[in-house]
Amino acid sequence: MHGFSPAAITDMLAEATRACETEVGRRLAPFTGLVETHRLAGVDPDEFSGSAGIPLDLAGQLGRSWATSLNSGSDQVRHIWLHQCAPHYPEFWSYSDLSIAVTRSYGGGQDLVGGGFEGPDVDTGHVWFRLGTWLPIGSYATVRYSGGYTTVPSDLRRACKYMAAAIACRELAPLQTTHGHDPDALEALAVSWLSPYQRGD
Repeated sequence: MHGFSPAAITDMLAEATRACETEVGRRLAPFTGLVETHRLAGVDPDEFSGSAGIPLDLAGQLGRSWATSLNSGSDQVRHIWLHQCAPHYPEFWSYSDLSIAVTRSYGGGQDLVGGGFEGPDVDTGHVWFRLGTWLPIGSYATVRYSGGYTTVPSDLRRACKYMAAAIACRELAPLQTTHGHDPDALEALAVSWLSPYQRGD
């Protein structure tokens, strides 16, 4: 990009990446140490959710005893869905360093690091807690994880290039409207390429 220093180009590419992510309402570039909070709610009626007779840690046993004394029932939450996942091309997406810290609604807490759950699934962000994990409805989960596209899909790369070009045009000549160099037209092109990645929920 003629007329820009390497540092300015790096800044513009980072800005274009963030603009693309803002447009679609999700993270796309690789990220590290993202923190989400979830209030655990709902039990799948088609799935066994009780915990009677299943070995638990000490805090879980106390929590179960307390919940039983309050007549809370034994329904356990088995699923959460991470906010960030691959909207397309899940084979290019990966997760790493997932940890889940749970504060139970009935007594105690638990740190789940590398065990106690299956997932997350790259195409949905679904995490499935294994049977025997004491997670009463209303528990609070703090999730920390890294992930993103390790290989950027070509259409996403093209959208980011258009977005960067729009930013560059505005930097060089804010009033330039020559065909092919209109920043608004370039941004509209970027948005059209991003449309398949829009968050639908």
